[in-house]
Amino acid sequence: MTQDNSRPDSVALDNGADPRGGEDKHVLQADGVSAAGSIVMAVAGSAPAYSIAATTATLVGAAALGAPAALLWCGIPMLGIAWAFLYLGRADVNAGASYSWVARALHPILGFLSGWALVISATIFMVAGALPAGAMTVTLFAPDQANNTLLVTGVGSIWFLVMAACVLFGVHVTARAQWIMSLIEVGILVLFAVLMIVHASSGAHAGPSFSWDWLGFSHLTGAGVFVSAALVAAFYYWGWDVSSNLNEETKDGHKNAGSAGIIGVVIVFLLFEIFTIATMVILPAKTIEHNSANVLSVLGDAVWPGIGGKILVIAVALSTIATLETTLIQVTRTLFSMGRDNTIPKIFGTLHPRWRTPAFATLIVVGVSILLFIGSNLVGGSIGDIMTNAIASIGIQIAFYYTLAGVAVVVAYRRVLLKSAKNFILIGLWPAVGAVFMGYIFVAGIWQNFASAAWIVNILGVGLIVVGIVPLLLFYRKAKGYYTRRPLELPAELDAKAPANIDDRDPAKL
Repeated sequence: MTQDNSRPDSVALDNGADPRGGEDKHVLQADGVSAAGSIVMAVAGSAPAYSIAATTATLVGAAALGAPAALLWCGIPMLGIAWAFLYLGRADVNAGASYSWVARALHPILGFLSGWALVISATIFMVAGALPAGAMTVTLFAPDQANNTLLVTGVGSIWFLVMAACVLFGVHVTARAQWIMSLIEVGILVLFAVLMIVHASSGAHAGPSFSWDWLGFSHLTGAGVFVSAALVAAFYYWGWDVSSNLNEETKDGHKNAGSAGIIGVVIVFLLFEIFTIATMVILPAKTIEHNSANVLSVLGDAVWPGIGGKILVIAVALSTIATLETTLIQVTRTLFSMGRDNTIPKIFGTLHPRWRTPAFATLIVVGVSILLFIGSNLVGGSIGDIMTNAIASIGIQIAFYYTLAGVAVVVAYRRVLLKSAKNFILIGLWPAVGAVFMGYIFVAGIWQNFASAAWIVNILGVGLIVVGIVPLLLFYRKAKGYYTRRPLELPAELDAKAPANIDDRDPAKL
């Protein structure tokens, strides 16, 4: 049983081709991203410098000496979800990614809610991402105004609009911008990783000495510690799956998009662990707590006095701006796929005739995000409060759709899981572990928020997923193609019904 992976299944349902012979208005620009560019996108999606700067203090506050362990024990199941994305992408090349895969492997309603959860989490992130972009820029040029929420939000909004323009003007522009920003960012982080290791090895540090038990469970005990730390750690990693949302626009996307996600998770895991451990060793706990929005700058000054902090602020600014772009890609490609399937208004599934990007979806997301920026100021509260609530609610939504993806790959490939040890581990066991882990922190996180009366987190995290039932009901009849169950067809080399002479060891078929 073979399958053409060059076009998404949903396009065949209603391809909207111009009867006069014009270009298909539902087909994204093919081969706009190279294999290497897809890896860059995956790394940029997780935003290593931004994640470290924005959430290290939150993670250390939740887990103390267990922070490195939280990253490790969340990273292992997260890699299982990355394997799930790889094999689901092999079977179905679709810009909606989990939105399409979960629908075809489990149930269309679950698929829609999976895509909706990504849309909501990405939209909330526009605030969580734009604020640090503004804060880092203000810190560089006007340090005394770093706590001016209005100014920070305004500058962050400008950066957001610049990135929105890059996303709007085509995937080639997006890819070039990511190459420049991400290479500089990762280069700076690698340089400082070496400097921090040398600095800590010299004994010149104010925090506790590193111990291997920091990577064990001994520091993750206590009421709610593990769940709180795991939700924060999930936010750290989130974003690598942007490569899967670009699979229709990536060269050999059915292979390269998923592989890029796995490589991206490994790269950011190493960076996260090195910087988290270095922060805990080099800086006192109170310094980390008092500089929660700017911990990387303080860390940079500690290892390279005078200039180190400014260099790392540049890395954070680039990382934040880059991840705004990748998050925009995720939400607009998912909305595009939904519109193409008529599960939301059909206009979301149309493309700009010249740039071949979902222009309407992009403009709507930009408009909603600007309203959220304004709303975050009207509600009041510090930048730290806004960030804390946003990170916690996004963590719940991430856990929801990653859980469904992990289950989906096991169900879709269930007939071939025992064909080989490789299949059992990479398609079955590891993704299943990832799904169980994500499902646990999803449920436990909600319960913990109820117990602690953190209503705003549950309203944002769960309530907005439930809101997805409204468009589901409104467009159910119009989206007959999507809501008619279409099981995934497995790649020929992994299909149990495929001819027996197919050689799994042939690299051309992998």
